[in-house]
Amino acid sequence: MTQANEKMMANAIRALAMDAIQKANSGHPGMPMGMADVASVLFNRFINVDPTAPKWANRDRFVLSAGHGSMLLYSIHHLLGYADMDMDQIRNFRQMGSRTAGHPEYGHADGIETTTGPLGQGVATAVGMALGERMQNARFGDDLVNHWTYVIAGDGCLMEGISHEAIDLAGHLGLGRLIVLWDDNDITIDGSTNISTSTDQLARFTAAGWHAARVDGHDADAVAAAITAARADGRPSLIACKTIIGFGAPNKQGTSATHGAPLGDAEIAAARDVLGWDAAPFDVPAAVYTDWHAAAARGNAARTDWDATLAASDKAAAFSAALDGSDRAALAAAMADYKAGLVADKPKVATRKSSEMALEIVNGAISSMVGGSADLTGSNNTRTSGMTAVSKENYAGDYINYGVREFEMAAAMNGLSLYGGLRPYGGTFLVFADYCRPAIRLSALMGKPVTYVMTHDSIGLGEDGPTHQPVETIASLRCMPNVAVVRPADAVETAEAWELAIASDTTPYVLCLSRQGLPTVRNDATTNQTALGAYVLRETKGARDITLIATGSEVELALNAADALAADGISAAVVSAPCLELFDAQSADYRAAVLGTAPRIAIEAGVQQGWDKYLGENSAFIGMNSFGASAPAGELFEHFGITAAATVAAAKSLLQE
Repeated sequence: MTQANEKMMANAIRALAMDAIQKANSGHPGMPMGMADVASVLFNRFINVDPTAPKWANRDRFVLSAGHGSMLLYSIHHLLGYADMDMDQIRNFRQMGSRTAGHPEYGHADGIETTTGPLGQGVATAVGMALGERMQNARFGDDLVNHWTYVIAGDGCLMEGISHEAIDLAGHLGLGRLIVLWDDNDITIDGSTNISTSTDQLARFTAAGWHAARVDGHDADAVAAAITAARADGRPSLIACKTIIGFGAPNKQGTSATHGAPLGDAEIAAARDVLGWDAAPFDVPAAVYTDWHAAAARGNAARTDWDATLAASDKAAAFSAALDGSDRAALAAAMADYKAGLVADKPKVATRKSSEMALEIVNGAISSMVGGSADLTGSNNTRTSGMTAVSKENYAGDYINYGVREFEMAAAMNGLSLYGGLRPYGGTFLVFADYCRPAIRLSALMGKPVTYVMTHDSIGLGEDGPTHQPVETIASLRCMPNVAVVRPADAVETAEAWELAIASDTTPYVLCLSRQGLPTVRNDATTNQTALGAYVLRETKGARDITLIATGSEVELALNAADALAADGISAAVVSAPCLELFDAQSADYRAAVLGTAPRIAIEAGVQQGWDKYLGENSAFIGMNSFGASAPAGELFEHFGITAAATVAAAKSLLQE
């Protein structure tokens, strides 16, 4: 292929981006126009993807971390021939119901590997994908897993703090099949990058253990040579592609004016003249389609060969079972036996320990599990017996030491989940969920079943004090759509929570676990009661006088209060409510039966926000309305009035009204 052909391939991206953004009167033309040459080289000469099989397991992964430049990705998919990206989708960019959303959204169109737009998270998620490739390669060999992860990132991606966590982890793990192409155009929304940063990015990446190079992003052969060199290096690679934002727009290129607004009809006409593109809007010459389809054909041939290799492999069954999730089937019987033992033995242990006990069963039954912690393994209890650490010397491991990088841990787990064939979970203290929150939000938005093991869930952690006591965190996580927040009361509910998390295909789970020991309160485990979200743990013999609703460690408190009330002739039902999201999903009749018509008291060592809809008018809340304090756990519960005695007093007060 001639350089002229490849230039026309790039100009097709520019033209489609200009036209779609102009028609939408909304979007970001600067990055697609500036990086069109780099992207054309990447897809024309290197990337193997097959539009006819977009989920092909051994495809190269491409992540557009600078997600605002989404028309680059949509244009490429259209030109390659993805069936769901016809020209009507390009014409309807950013319109209701189209696949071409303002930022790439996982699941909206084939070939979108991850949702991007929050800058930096694409890089961070791609680290998880690249790690997944190495881990699966170690398990299944070069014949089945042997490909690359490519990222296009912008200045903003590299300014975001998550980029430091991501590049540090990638360099430490030696992820040599990860190549980041940096759109080094010196422009931010506010103006030149020199008004806000002076970091030597190549030096920063080199210090983190990366190979780094600089290249003219508009010189196709130079870009190709840089990618070739990166592929030959054993380290992850950064290629700084010096580009002109809005390349081809003669009066606006090189300025922030091209970043986030349509170019305008006059500038688009001028750009067509400069680029030598005389096709009408939304029209691509047949010769250009031919060249792009040739790139797709290369991927199709590679995929066809791989299919034959998989079919002949003695590892095919295990490989496919991990990918489609059918390897989870072995868990049911093992977990049933385990829960029966819990009911018989009635252990009194912290739910973080209960989680470790349940994970022994889970990890023993499912080989695709991958654990980890943000430097709190011994506190989170996330590493079970037999697990080995993942390192650049041992990608066959199944436990990742993420270091003190909560955000990257969460983003990397998204990447591992998106990659496929691996089921990640990772731990930190619940209060540090705020460090993870943007990635948890993407787990929920993308519908990826990542499990977050969040321990030290209340003032019950004691002496570490209010900086570590997550009084508002559970309520804030419950606000997030498509997240199941589970705060189990004992070892049985914890085991049930893990069953639900493992069974989930589209919802992430956050397990909120105690530091302090909790008694077993369940007398039966034949059905998964946690799946109901809330259930009657102890019913009254006759009509209820009051209903006590509690979660986690406060369920024991509610039971003690019910006993004290019974001694005074007051009948109190106790409802355990480990997951309000699952409770909300039950029928109205079920919810009404559980809540009853008697006055209600909710008990949770957190803030009241979110509880009012379960309480009604004649009700009370026992919990926190301030930050915590540093003291032994028992003293803290007394000090803040989260006690059985306070619950009894509140119940009697309600019944006197």
